[in-house]
Amino acid sequence: MKKIFLLGNPNVGKSVVFSRLTGVRVIASNYPGTTIEVDKGYLKAGTDQFEVVDLPGTYSLEPTSKAEEVTVRLLKENSKEDITVINIVDATNLERNLYLTLQLIEEGYSVIVCLNMCDDTKHRGINIDVDKLEKLLTVPVISTCAVTGVGIKFLIQRLKEAKLNARKELSHQQRWQEIGEIVESVQQLTHRHHNLREILEDASIRPFTGMLISVLVIFTSFKVVRFIGEWLITNICDPFFFNYYQPVLEKLSLSLGREGFWHHLLIGDLINGGIDFKQSLGVLTTAPYIEFAMVLPYIVSFYFILSILEDVGFIPRLAMLLDNLLHRLGLHGFAIIPVLLGFGCNVPGILSTRILESKRERFIASTLISIGIPCVPLQAMIFGILGKISGLYVAGVYLVLFSIWLVLGSILNRTLKGYSPEFLVEIPPYRLPPLSVLFHKLFFRIKAFIFEAAPVVLLGVLLVNLFLTFGLFNLITNIFSPIVKGLFGLPKEAVVALAIGFFRKEVAVGLLMPLGLNVKQLFIASVLLAVSFPCIATFVVLLRELGLRGVIKATAIMAATAIIVGTILNFGIRY
Repeated sequence: MKKIFLLGNPNVGKSVVFSRLTGVRVIASNYPGTTIEVDKGYLKAGTDQFEVVDLPGTYSLEPTSKAEEVTVRLLKENSKEDITVINIVDATNLERNLYLTLQLIEEGYSVIVCLNMCDDTKHRGINIDVDKLEKLLTVPVISTCAVTGVGIKFLIQRLKEAKLNARKELSHQQRWQEIGEIVESVQQLTHRHHNLREILEDASIRPFTGMLISVLVIFTSFKVVRFIGEWLITNICDPFFFNYYQPVLEKLSLSLGREGFWHHLLIGDLINGGIDFKQSLGVLTTAPYIEFAMVLPYIVSFYFILSILEDVGFIPRLAMLLDNLLHRLGLHGFAIIPVLLGFGCNVPGILSTRILESKRERFIASTLISIGIPCVPLQAMIFGILGKISGLYVAGVYLVLFSIWLVLGSILNRTLKGYSPEFLVEIPPYRLPPLSVLFHKLFFRIKAFIFEAAPVVLLGVLLVNLFLTFGLFNLITNIFSPIVKGLFGLPKEAVVALAIGFFRKEVAVGLLMPLGLNVKQLFIASVLLAVSFPCIATFVVLLRELGLRGVIKATAIMAATAIIVGTILNFGIRY
């Protein structure tokens, strides 16, 4: 099967072109020996079928980063006769993009140029003579707007015109000289006033106005995420579980005699004579309810809003604005993506650290997310408990977590060996994403989360159930009660809640309410649940992403942080 390689500078619309060519048949995998992800799909053009490979963005065939090295290696590993290169070019920045184009032609690849974002050229007063550009490059050039699909059909039709090139190699200076001549010959610029969108683009990358816009966007996004998540729970998830699923479980409970080992394992404890999805802790009750009724709605809403922010062009701007701060923590600006995902659920947050280039960055980001980013269910429970007392206590929890982030991140940055690469990012223009592409991205992210997290949640509830059955939590209480009572000022019964936090954080917060804790104790316990060991789902993902040594190191950091912070809050702060 012949291959089509999508190649171009970062942020030229490769992923959108890829989605247009392949639809939903996508396979994502890491390039061997790296964490660089390469997407593959399939395209049928007439009687021909192609494997389409979306390569990491690169500015030239002379790599300066891990991602660019993967791109160049993949090109060299395949015979030129077996591949067609679709070189995606940003029509609004022709001069910079043509450097890679000329290199591909000089190397003798079968090249077809996809002149993308042609809708933006009209808004910017840029006019490109496509026919003349095609003659000068001696390869097919197709004008497209991938977000709307304009030109994609014509691009597919002209694939057969891409042929092996034989062109002499130019020096670096000669190449730029030829690019200048080409651009001068095919491109005309006309003056025009900036519209509202362009004014917003400029304002959102300036430090002061950019931070104001970012705060407004993030605040609004979290409000919308919470609204969508709660709407899904109220109108879809809870009605399904209580009206349709619970009656089935009630019949199963009766058939099992409403007691015994298997009833306890599958259904769990009966609360006030009935099934309580949050507290029964059965494999068929609490496990699916936690996954699909408490967590998944917020994950859906988070991914939906995040996809919009990504495709609109907001995330690269936010990454640039936060780069200076995150660099002090050993990260770069794009680490904001895992952080934002972590506020929905730590599992996708940890998984998305794969976008970070170095192992050192991934360790720092994963550890900080596990310690300082409370998931949505935990946040909801904290709001429910402390918010009833005073919003200041809720704000205090976030202030403590943010302080831990800054202090711990600075320490890790100074002590861990390795490197964090410099931050280079293209700032694309604001644009409205097509709904089809948006929902395709949402579908794959939700699918990946379900398959990653559901088995782990099931295992976690099962282990909690077995621990309760065989009284192992009593042993844990006796071991850790001196620390919990002596250093944190909490009753020894809180040990069970903190231990269950390893399995489900929000369930653990719920177990604190019957203990009659005062405000100080509730505040300390809420902070400890956020900064101590992550839930088992996140823990398993950490093991897979960081390896055993990495998890042991991260676990030691989490334990030390929890002990230090809990002790300081107990003895050092008045409430």
